[in-house]
Amino acid sequence: MSNSIKKIGVFTSGGDSPGMNAAVRSVVRACAFHSVECVGIYRGYEGMIDGDFTPMDARSVKGIINKGGTILKSARSKEFRTKEGRAKAYEQLKKANIDALVVIGGDGSFTGSMIFNQEYNFPVMGIPGTIDNDIFGTSHTLGYDTALNTVVEAIDKIRDTASSHNRLFFVEVMGRDVGHIALNVGVGAGAEEILIPEEDLGLDRLLESLRRSKQSGKSSSIVVVAEGDKIGKNVFELKDYVDANMAEYEVRVSVLGHMQRGGPPSCFDRVLASRMGVRAVEGLLNGESNYMVGLRNDKIQITPFDQAVKGKSKINMELLRVSDIMSV
Repeated sequence: MSNSIKKIGVFTSGGDSPGMNAAVRSVVRACAFHSVECVGIYRGYEGMIDGDFTPMDARSVKGIINKGGTILKSARSKEFRTKEGRAKAYEQLKKANIDALVVIGGDGSFTGSMIFNQEYNFPVMGIPGTIDNDIFGTSHTLGYDTALNTVVEAIDKIRDTASSHNRLFFVEVMGRDVGHIALNVGVGAGAEEILIPEEDLGLDRLLESLRRSKQSGKSSSIVVVAEGDKIGKNVFELKDYVDANMAEYEVRVSVLGHMQRGGPPSCFDRVLASRMGVRAVEGLLNGESNYMVGLRNDKIQITPFDQAVKGKSKINMELLRVSDIMSV
């Protein structure tokens, strides 16, 4: 392993996701194992510019593997998007004798690190942390599995009310650009219909599907809607359309919002974060840089930042077919 890296900085950036703390813990303890100093950077790139650093050792991350959110906080930095901002960040890192970085975040965070690496040849490795699972090069991002479990539990509870009152519920879940959450929780929670950005169902087909459900004897229905779905301007427009065309249904909307990001990470996310953190640190010590650590075929592998940022994650078409069959 390389002897040139003596101190590694770790930070979380962009939207928080369950498993970020577990990843921070893994990075810090991997550094301790390899006798490398570790520094936590508060508030992402904003904290990097301000020099908001704190030394971290194996004991400073005790008791955080089960906590949601991020102890290092997160923020979006407009200043880091400028050359002047990145220059300030570089000076702060050199002043603190930090030799390399581990960034835990999404594609925006990786883009920032990629540009920073190009400008200053500063070693950096990325760990994907976002519940949307919208990053190329990994089958699972940190927080995705936890979000699925959170949403399925919420829909199970909503279904109790729907069936008690013969109601149709539109349940909006996160997924601005991709429908991974909606598709998986729709199947897992037994939704009658799933609306995702990748498949434009259309209003007429939606009504046809709901009428079939009604005719087959279903007295209530759950429709899972990804926030980026293209059928209507928003989920409330869908409600109004069904209200106007299907008087037999009492329609309600439930927007789950940011509750999907919160809560303790699942066992899967804790284990994944631990594996990714170790790989990120050992990659830096082996001279690797400008890569994202990901999970592919249950193996931890790396993907160049530019591919991770520019590539597009794809939904599981087989699961889409399964959802159609299950909604009979």
